[in-house]
Formats: sequence, C-alpha cells, structure tokens
Amino acid sequence: MKRVMLTVAYDGTAYHGWQIQPNGETIEGILNRCLSETLGEKIEVIGASRTDSGVHAMGNIAVFDTDSPIPADKISYALNQRLPEDIKIQKSEEVASDFHPRHCESRKTYEYRIYCAPFPMPVKRLYAHYTYIPMDVERMRRGASYLVGKHDFKSFCSAEAQVETTVRQVDSVEVVQEGQEIVIRVAGRGFLYNMVRIIAGTLMEVGRGHIAPEEVKTILEAKDRQEAGPTAPACGLTLVKYEFL
Repeated sequence: MKRVMLTVAYDGTAYHGWQIQPNGETIEGILNRCLSETLGEKIEVIGASRTDSGVHAMGNIAVFDTDSPIPADKISYALNQRLPEDIKIQKSEEVASDFHPRHCESRKTYEYRIYCAPFPMPVKRLYAHYTYIPMDVERMRRGASYLVGKHDFKSFCSAEAQVETTVRQVDSVEVVQEGQEIVIRVAGRGFLYNMVRIIAGTLMEVGRGHIAPEEVKTILEAKDRQEAGPTAPACGLTLVKYEFL
C-alpha cells in the first residue's frame, strides 16, 4: 500500500465544485471514478481544497491510497488518458503514508480576474468576470492593505458556513493591472467559504468608488457579512498555487 499525491488542474465551468454532490458532476467524483477504473480497485481521494461550483484550479492537491504496482510518478500518465479534457493531472508522486493535505501547514494562492472594457471579450467569459464600469486600481490596493495579517474574517464569510472560528491568516493581497484585466491575488494559510470571492466583490466596490478604501478596515472589524460587498461570480476565480510550508 502506498499513498500518492496528485496535483490537479481543472476548468471548473461544467462542474458542481470539487466535493461530491448528489445533484451533479464534480471534480472529486470524476477523479474517484477514473482512478478506480485505471487502477482496478476502489479509490476515494482526499482533497486539499474544496473549490466551489464554477471555480478553476491550476494546482489543487489530492491524495489516495493504492495497492497498484504502477509507480506513483507514472499514475499521472495513465490517469490522464481517462480524464476529460477539462481535468488533467500535472504531477503524481508518492508521499508518506500518514500525509494528509488538510492537516499540515500550507499556503494557497488565488487569483480573481476582472475584465474591464466597453464590451465583453468572448474568449475570456469563462475565466474572468466582465464589467464595463471603470475601476481605480490604486484605491483597490489601498483597501486591500487592511486585509493582510491575522484577522477575524467573519464579514468576508458566507453566512451558511459552519466553522469553529472565522479567524484566518492572509499573507498578501495584491491588485495588479494586466492590460484590460485587473487581477486580485490573495495568498493565505486558509480561507473561509466564499472568502476570496467576497474580498473580490468588496474591492470592486472600492474600485468603483462605492466604498472608501479605509472603510475596508471598518468592514473587517464589524464581523458582519452584511457590511461587506457582494460575492463576486465564480468564473473569475482560480486556485493558482498550493504550497506546503
């Protein structure tokens, strides 16, 4: 028996998120099915991050146990033959038998992309949120600065989330202009349900002039979801990096 870690990239457009759901296809469900078929045994993966419906990933992490004689680093090649085009393994490797991706110190980096132009760009519609309303990137940067550090992010957490604590460590929040796209890049040790999308929605309100940059600090201190901006659409969000510290 060995434990194998997968680095999984996917376009989340057609899926009901990572976690298995009774009402639709998910990334986890497809991985379990394709791994079981490939290795000839029942496989159930353990995912590191449960991304929402429509959210993308360049490097989510999953582990599973197997008795297969196939070398761990070759499983990616065999598995990719069965996976659909919008889900592909970037790397497979053997890890310690007690390694659990959610029980060790890690940092996740997300990017939220906003395409800001007079008219939509069809080729970007699945990977960036479109708006024709101009945004002030410098205002967004000033607002983002209040989110860095260890804080209670209850104002930036979906009301239906069930967690022991809403305190989280955010290592950095960058706002950069890349042509007609604005990229909000957030790195942290862990995130609450919809947290990055609520951060993005709030910073967009700052960029439009509806919220003053310094009000982000007040929103954070309020610990009230109603005080923050809207939850930004899922299509603009990608998990770009997962690091074990």
